[in-house]
Amino acid sequence: YTIVDSPLGRLLVGATGKGICAVSIGKSDKALEITLFNEYPAAEIRWDRTGLREYVTDLLKYLDGKQPNLDLPLDVQVTAFQWKVYETLKAIPYGRTRTYGEIAEAIGQPKAIRAVARACSTNPTAMVIPCHRVVRKDGSLGGYRWGLERKETLLETEDRKTWENPE
Repeated sequence: YTIVDSPLGRLLVGATGKGICAVSIGKSDKALEITLFNEYPAAEIRWDRTGLREYVTDLLKYLDGKQPNLDLPLDVQVTAFQWKVYETLKAIPYGRTRTYGEIAEAIGQPKAIRAVARACSTNPTAMVIPCHRVVRKDGSLGGYRWGLERKETLLETEDRKTWENPE
């Protein structure tokens, strides 16, 4: 893992040989490290001196609005349901949002709105799986594991860049 400065605060990126397993945002390195160690208690965790450059560079470009699509390899341990939700989230276009209900409908389980919200709240890879693009039915932000202010910033950045560079 490595931790770097980002526009949203400190950014932790963790990876295995297969891909990214953790992307966390926080105020302190210590808190991010404690969370990482608690989420992966059986793993051999070590600081990456090269800084996971490729992954970090892509994430920082994304946060700057210079790379709208993050197609990074993932190595996350999730349920089949969570994976369906995450694949659907990854298909939401940059600068757009969907409701929890729309995600539930898209995966063929229209009554699973709360389960979709739970999958979003436990997403281990912020931004790579863009759970920040999911909002409540009334358009309000709802929750966000890394804080509503960060969710709002991410959505505003995407919206601004979409208007600056329309397809």
